[in-house]
Amino acid sequence: MIFKYDVIVIGGGHAGCEAACAAARLGSRTLLITMNMNTLGQMSCNPAVGGIAKGQIVREIDALGGQMGIITDKTAIQFRMLNRSKGPAMWSPRSQSDRARFVLEWIDTVTHTPNLFVWQDAVTEILFANNAVVGAKTALGAEFRAKSVALTAGTFLNGLMHFGQKQIAGGRISETASFGVTEQLKSMGFVAGRMKTGTPCRIDGKTIDFNRTTEQVGDNDFHKFSFLPTVKRELPQHSCFITYTNEKTHDILRRDLQKSPLYNGQIKSVGPRYCPSIETKIVTFADKTSHQLFLEPEGVNSNEFYLNGFSSSLPVETQIEAINTIAGLEQAKLFRPGYAIEYDFFDTTQLKHNLETKMVDNLFFAGQINGTTGYEEAAGQGIIAGINAHLRCHSDGEFTLARSEAYIGVLIDDLVTKGVDEPYRMFSSRAEYRLLLRQDDADRRLTQKSYNLGLSTKERFDLLMKKTDIEKELTEFLVNHSVKPHEINFYLQNKNSSELRRSCKISEILVRPQICLVDLIDIIPALKEKIYNIHASRRDEIVESVEIKLKYDGYIKREKLIADKLQRLEHIYIKDKIDYNAIRSLSTEARQKLTRINPDTIGQASRISGISPSDISVLLVLMGR
Repeated sequence: MIFKYDVIVIGGGHAGCEAACAAARLGSRTLLITMNMNTLGQMSCNPAVGGIAKGQIVREIDALGGQMGIITDKTAIQFRMLNRSKGPAMWSPRSQSDRARFVLEWIDTVTHTPNLFVWQDAVTEILFANNAVVGAKTALGAEFRAKSVALTAGTFLNGLMHFGQKQIAGGRISETASFGVTEQLKSMGFVAGRMKTGTPCRIDGKTIDFNRTTEQVGDNDFHKFSFLPTVKRELPQHSCFITYTNEKTHDILRRDLQKSPLYNGQIKSVGPRYCPSIETKIVTFADKTSHQLFLEPEGVNSNEFYLNGFSSSLPVETQIEAINTIAGLEQAKLFRPGYAIEYDFFDTTQLKHNLETKMVDNLFFAGQINGTTGYEEAAGQGIIAGINAHLRCHSDGEFTLARSEAYIGVLIDDLVTKGVDEPYRMFSSRAEYRLLLRQDDADRRLTQKSYNLGLSTKERFDLLMKKTDIEKELTEFLVNHSVKPHEINFYLQNKNSSELRRSCKISEILVRPQICLVDLIDIIPALKEKIYNIHASRRDEIVESVEIKLKYDGYIKREKLIADKLQRLEHIYIKDKIDYNAIRSLSTEARQKLTRINPDTIGQASRISGISPSDISVLLVLMGR
């Protein structure tokens, strides 16, 4: 029997769940096929969401009407705003989650989303007709037809786990791998490769001596991931704990290095440079006598701890021996060891910016099969793939984000124009407009776009409009209201800031680096009255946002001007218009890469690795610019 849908999403991880929810909420009759519906949104690695640049992606997903931020807040057991000592472009939210509740929230969200249906099975074949995808077949013999398909299989495509010399086929521990799809796509001409990632052991908390570690508590303030005031962090908060490896630890690891699949030739694929295994750390940083580790709690009622920083594929007995040399872990017992996993990924230069494949119509790739690493990067791709899979069913339109609009835009543009030769992880340094892409303004950048699509709700849009009005009113007050020297000089003196000799606008004082708007509330009665008229649920968020915009106004405007100028190159379309091999004034590398990638615009061409400014000048001349 054949079952019909508008959109099929293959894989129930972070990319797949976001893709399926987005397509269904937009109105497409959507089917999510997963091998285990009891592990939807599973945190395969650490029980945390967010971090440097990743936290901005989660806030963008929320601003677009996605689910990751909401589910993270509901399951948070520790929240921290990282990089508060730096400027606001670098502030990044990060949350520890209750790992079990995170999955339960995803199951509840997916199974209660209208238009979204779930089938538990393994996809063995994707169906095609007339150079377009038309459905999928499963191991149970079921056949599903759809107008669009999103492949979000994570690490499951030919997944192979390594525990020392022991190899087990699987997508993650205790879960089987998926076979057949990679081979089918390669036979059609898709280019695939192998990548590697890994995860540390899990430790029994009752065997940890926390007195020999350093406690790391979370923040207790208003910050969270979701912009919805009704979503709160309500679970009991838990601490993380810091400890360190030592020379004895390293001696044990070096002694058995030849038993590591990373160094004995057993693993041949490329691993993540920015999240190295403990074996890689002691080799790459041979002069370091210790490495910092974090013991992260896995849940409110769980006694399971994740040893962040100790990813390993060494034999189990070596892991245990080395861990027992670490302060606080001398008597530690493991729930399960760390392991490495190899899996298939696809060359991302085979994708368009809407994550549709160039080779086959209506087929979308998202998540780790695109060579990325991290829940957040996967979910960001997932929501874009889900939106565009829906659009392909009902129109010829597409939804993309520019590099100046979102970290998600930076991520996808990097994948499509540069490809990947190692697992891709998002960093703030990858975004040239990071002052425009702050975590506090994701709703202003993206919610109206999503509302126009029909994904963000009217409730969310109205909240944005109300917030914008309040921010404008407060900003005008700060720009126009004066404060007298006798009202504020004592405060300025305490802050080692120059005292006033005449009345001054509040905004002029606020731009001083030592001055904080929260401090001025109790000093200036009119300001206090103005701010306390804002509803308490949004007051702190709005005060912080207004302060950031006033303090950094000149820098923000300058960056926006640069972005607008460079954006013009994105409107000079060159796809299928130029025979690059015939242009001898282009470098050989430029001719080869431009022919292979066939960029849409001059802007995209300028970001391809190996394309020089002189090559771009040649293209501009050819296009009459």
